[in-house]
Amino acid sequence: MAITAAMVKELREATGAGMMDSKKALTENDGDMEAAVDWLRTKGLAKAAKKSGRTAAEGLVAVAVDGGLGVAVEINSETDFVAKNAEFQGMVGAIATAALGVDDVEALKVAEINGKTIETTLTDAVAKIGEHMALRRMASIKGDVVVSYVHNAATDGMGNIGVLVALKGTDNGIGKQIAMHIAAANPASLSEADLDQDLVAREKAILTEQARESGKPEQVIEKMIIGRMKKFLSEVTLLGQAFVVNPDLTVAQAAEEAGVEVLGFVRLAVGEGIEKKEEDFAAEVAKMNS
Repeated sequence: MAITAAMVKELREATGAGMMDSKKALTENDGDMEAAVDWLRTKGLAKAAKKSGRTAAEGLVAVAVDGGLGVAVEINSETDFVAKNAEFQGMVGAIATAALGVDDVEALKVAEINGKTIETTLTDAVAKIGEHMALRRMASIKGDVVVSYVHNAATDGMGNIGVLVALKGTDNGIGKQIAMHIAAANPASLSEADLDQDLVAREKAILTEQARESGKPEQVIEKMIIGRMKKFLSEVTLLGQAFVVNPDLTVAQAAEEAGVEVLGFVRLAVGEGIEKKEEDFAAEVAKMNS
């Protein structure tokens, strides 16, 4: 497979590796981007391999809470100008409130606001504003109390990142702090028990290869892997992460000190995981003048 400059650029941005190392990684793995990332990490050449958080679409995430129930919804638009539009924001807020009464995004599409289904409401908005919009996803969570937080708020209850935290017990302010922590740290799961096992297996394979390249005895390698996996789990699970408000405590310890238990969380970021088509600037100018 031909390795293009664009592929090398993408890998460099995803990993922080050098140009020649990125090109070699792609060549060695026949252009497979994910395999190339793993190859660089095995060789110790990747500074980071976080791709899922890249925002590639516009719109808003809105949150709504009713006692022990919280919901978050993502509505996408083509440009951030629409996200700043008061009429669009009002529609998104109404959709979030409607989401409190349904279980999934398909049910939300046929729920009604102002006498119309949400699907029809969005279609009408597209015709009026002249930009494609879509109800992409929703998530809900329950607890004794649910606390919400919105990062980069465009207006009350909606912005670039929406977080919900479900707690068991009485919230004394710790919920908002944990929600802000989640927005910043982006944990992969609540705890090791509900972490994606494919992710765990992949990380262990990478760490094993890294340890074996050290040339140390097998029994030493095993201890190295155990230690590195423990560190990995503490970095990607919410309860194991160092609490941003007080890094001397884990989130689990901070919650315990506050007399609550974290039952779960939701974190939605606008455009997360969506690939945005990038055009050559010269081609874009030419298109505008054609």
